[in-house]
Amino acid sequence: MRIVGLIPARYGSTRFPGKPLAQLWGKPLIQHVYERARKSPILEKVVVATDDERIRRCVEDFGGQALMTSPEHRCGTERLAEAAQILGLADEDIVVNIQGDQPLLAPEALEELIRPLLLSLEVPMATLAIPIERPEEIQDPHRVKVVLDREGRALYFSRAPIPYFRPPGKAPLYLRHIGLYAYRKEFLDLFVKLPPGELEEAEKLEQLRALEAGYPIAVSITRYECPEVDTPEDLKRIIQVYGSGA
Repeated sequence: MRIVGLIPARYGSTRFPGKPLAQLWGKPLIQHVYERARKSPILEKVVVATDDERIRRCVEDFGGQALMTSPEHRCGTERLAEAAQILGLADEDIVVNIQGDQPLLAPEALEELIRPLLLSLEVPMATLAIPIERPEEIQDPHRVKVVLDREGRALYFSRAPIPYFRPPGKAPLYLRHIGLYAYRKEFLDLFVKLPPGELEEAEKLEQLRALEAGYPIAVSITRYECPEVDTPEDLKRIIQVYGSGA
């Protein structure tokens, strides 16, 4: 069984065009992500999957591996599935979806992400969550929350504050979803063929497609923050918080 990290990257982001090539601490964003992922001993290889020659050239210029995929993909998961096919991965292999906008990715978090798939063949898909410490994040629709069952599997993901707390009593632990995923390659191929569900369409959360179709998602709780860069303002915020580098 192989474990391969794939970084889907496109140039035409609506909120931040050219985001993978944006500069942070003297390097393009995609290079930070790639180099941090390469530090994970659990990944056999790391490959950037893109539809843009500028990104491919950038990755190869800093010594990384990139491959070209179709510009017709509607989401990063579809790009991931094509890349896995191009690489000739087998059904039992594990594909790790590494977001190209997480320049502070912790390699240790990738090991926590993958662990449920190594421990149980019944787990087709896994992701991460982190306890919410700032109360304002609970109400923030840009911070996706998740609730789990007693086995650590997702019951639901939402932009709303879940679970709802009705005092008195002890407030629940709120978990923020971190957008890293690991799939068995066989399930990844199935996932991209599933029709979008009503909950996915309502929340604009692709992972709900798996839950709606009856497939479990294992969720590991991590202590590693993985701040995402969705807008130029997010990039400025990382520089403000972490100064000259992390």
